[in-house]
Amino acid sequence: MLGPPPTSGTRDAFAELALEGGCKTFSELAARKKTDPEGYRRVCRSVREDGAYIEAGENDNLIVQKLRTNPNALGVFGYSFLDQNTDVIQGNPVGGVAPSFDTISSGEYPVSRSLYVYVKNAHVGSIPGLREFLAEFTSEKAYGEFGYLADKGLIPAPPAERERYREDARTLRPLGPTQDG
Repeated sequence: MLGPPPTSGTRDAFAELALEGGCKTFSELAARKKTDPEGYRRVCRSVREDGAYIEAGENDNLIVQKLRTNPNALGVFGYSFLDQNTDVIQGNPVGGVAPSFDTISSGEYPVSRSLYVYVKNAHVGSIPGLREFLAEFTSEKAYGEFGYLADKGLIPAPPAERERYREDARTLRPLGPTQDG
């Protein structure tokens, strides 16, 4: 298996969603999270160190190149690199769900996660441009289906969610116990 180093957000997502997700399916490991959180994290978020997992750096193109030469290898990288290379590599289904624009956007593909931007209300009045940044980031031209962030690999949430997040940013709605993200 080829993947990013510990300093990578992609590696963090893999550890959280895939590795820890697997641990949660074993009741004895899931129970350990409450009794021994550090031990649980060490067991459930660590990759093997016996050579089975090879850190390929932050260069996802390098991982794709290595996958092309070794059809038995697996790679961990962002969806945009899979999408750009479907002629030579294929995505791995997880729980019977294949990675695709639609399954990632809907949250159905279990090894994907949303990107959240958090802002302290206290900073809005003191940091120039913060409110404007939020308006730009949540605009359709930025994070919409055909927005410029999609060109950078961001897969947009469904339209109703985008509208809800846009309104949350506009009104600076505070996070609370009913907030789902």
